[in-house]
Amino acid sequence: MKAFTPRTFCLLPPISCFQRSVRYFIYAIALSIVLGGCTTTPGFHNSNHTWKTYRNARYGFEFPYPGTWKSLPSDNADGIVFISPRNNAVEIRSWAGMQLPEDITQDKTGKTSINPNFTTAQGVSGVLTVEVRQQESVMTLQLVQGQLKYYWQGKAPSPEFSSYYRFFYYIASSYRISQGSTIKS
Repeated sequence: MKAFTPRTFCLLPPISCFQRSVRYFIYAIALSIVLGGCTTTPGFHNSNHTWKTYRNARYGFEFPYPGTWKSLPSDNADGIVFISPRNNAVEIRSWAGMQLPEDITQDKTGKTSINPNFTTAQGVSGVLTVEVRQQESVMTLQLVQGQLKYYWQGKAPSPEFSSYYRFFYYIASSYRISQGSTIKS
C-alpha cells in the first residue's frame, strides 16, 4: 500500500496546487482589506486632522486634504499631488482632462464598458476602484461630466493600505465638481 504524503492529497499537478494556494492568499488579502474598511472608526472631522480644501480653478474640482500634507503641483497644471508628512509613499493626487470621443470609449455593442459604482456626497456618479498590488495599493475615483474626465487617487504601501482605506474613501466621497465646469486657460 502506498503511503500518503502531502503531495498525494492534491489531485492536480504541483503547479496547479501552487497556483491555487496563491489564489487563496490573494483572496484572503482582498477580503481583509474589504473587512478592514468595515470597522467602526471615529469620524475624520473629530480626529487630529486640520482639513483644507484644494480647488482647481482650471477644471473646477475640489476635495479636502489634511492641512499638514505637502503639496506638489503637477507638471501641466491639470492637478495636484499631496504627500503625507509621516510617510512619503502615502499620497493623494487628482487631475482632470478632456474625455475621449464616445466611439473610442464604448464597446462594439454601444455600451460603456464600466458602469458607475460610486456616488459622491455631491451626487455625482462615477467609478471607484481599489487595486491591491504587491508593493502599493491604490484607490482611484473616475468621474465624467460633459467633455471632462476627473480623477482622484489615494496611494499607500500595501501593508499600510488598510489603515488608509477609510481616510481615502472619505476624501473620494467629498470630491466636488463645480456646476457647468469648463476648461479655463
